[in-house]
Amino acid sequence: MRIVLIVIDSGGIGDAPDAERFGDGGANTITHTAEAVGGVALPHLAQMGLTRLTPVPGTDDEPLRGVAYPLIPLANGKDTLAGHWEMMGITVTEPFRTFPQGFPREVVDELERRFGRPVLGNEVASGTEIIQRLGPEHVKTGNPIVYTSADSVLQIAAHEEVVPVETLYRWCREARQVMQGPYLVGRIIARPFIGPPGHFVRTARRHDFSVEPPGPTVVDHLFQQGIETVAIGKIGDIFSGHGFNDHIPTQNNQDGLERTLFVLEKQANHHQFIFTNLVDFDSQYGHRRNPVGYAEALRSLDRFLPRLWQELKADDQIWITADHGCDPTYRGTDHTRERVPWLAWGPSLTPFVGSARQGLSDIGATLAALFHVEPVGHGQPAVELLTPSTLR
Repeated sequence: MRIVLIVIDSGGIGDAPDAERFGDGGANTITHTAEAVGGVALPHLAQMGLTRLTPVPGTDDEPLRGVAYPLIPLANGKDTLAGHWEMMGITVTEPFRTFPQGFPREVVDELERRFGRPVLGNEVASGTEIIQRLGPEHVKTGNPIVYTSADSVLQIAAHEEVVPVETLYRWCREARQVMQGPYLVGRIIARPFIGPPGHFVRTARRHDFSVEPPGPTVVDHLFQQGIETVAIGKIGDIFSGHGFNDHIPTQNNQDGLERTLFVLEKQANHHQFIFTNLVDFDSQYGHRRNPVGYAEALRSLDRFLPRLWQELKADDQIWITADHGCDPTYRGTDHTRERVPWLAWGPSLTPFVGSARQGLSDIGATLAALFHVEPVGHGQPAVELLTPSTLR
């Protein structure tokens, strides 16, 4: 049996019941994206049940082939770590700290002491904008660009021809040590870039240095029981490397899908869990408020799905979900607090659309039940996915 879990990073389907607490009332990433571009055709996602969960202008009704549920997030936060950790059984109760005014002087002083040089920036900024603005000074001085966002992150940008990537990673590891205790942030992110002034572009050698999960996750239990676990994209960083046999970095969404397909083709007879994150939805289109790019990324995923489906054996399943929303038509550039889809397709499944489930941790609970490992957290297995043929 193989379970493939693909995360549309930020693919929300409408404001969660507590969205107003986060200032996100009325957000709906997928529906508003489709509306903004005059409609988007997603026939394969519709077959998996997406249009049963939220309207998708431009997508015709399709015969239901999958199992679909809306999930209501319970974590006290709407960031990457909160969403992914909740899927695997750990629900964040205390949100990670953010720094909407930049980092305090004592933090900057310690960073500069450890780096051995001053830092540039120390502000809330768009990563693409700040490298264009401060990149020339960075190239001239070699001083790192330090910035944050609405998320709980400290990001360090450096030109690959000025600062070797391994040096940038070392700075991030130093920053990870600094950002503890009262300054704890969820992630330190290395943001290497290349190119001449006026044309700087970030590279795929981004690396996230995440805070350690506070305890074992369902992935850890799968790994301990000998189930092969594969992290594709930034998944390995999100879980600080814990619980995975293989970590496969990706260049972009398409590369993530191709690498997921490669693992399926290569290892057809394993008991295996493949966990893939498609980060471009969030980083390239959601945060940049680009519904046109978001819509095209949805089309690309939809077109690719049949290639994944045809590799599934009798007991295999493909699941598609999201970790939060990031409505590209919404105000600001932050994530949005939304319900997320849980779409499943497999040869042995009976088409079904369920009511809203409380918590993303039902995903991990279902994984644990399918592979007969100890569950984590309070999630409940989705019985519609526990067919006789998938139980050992």
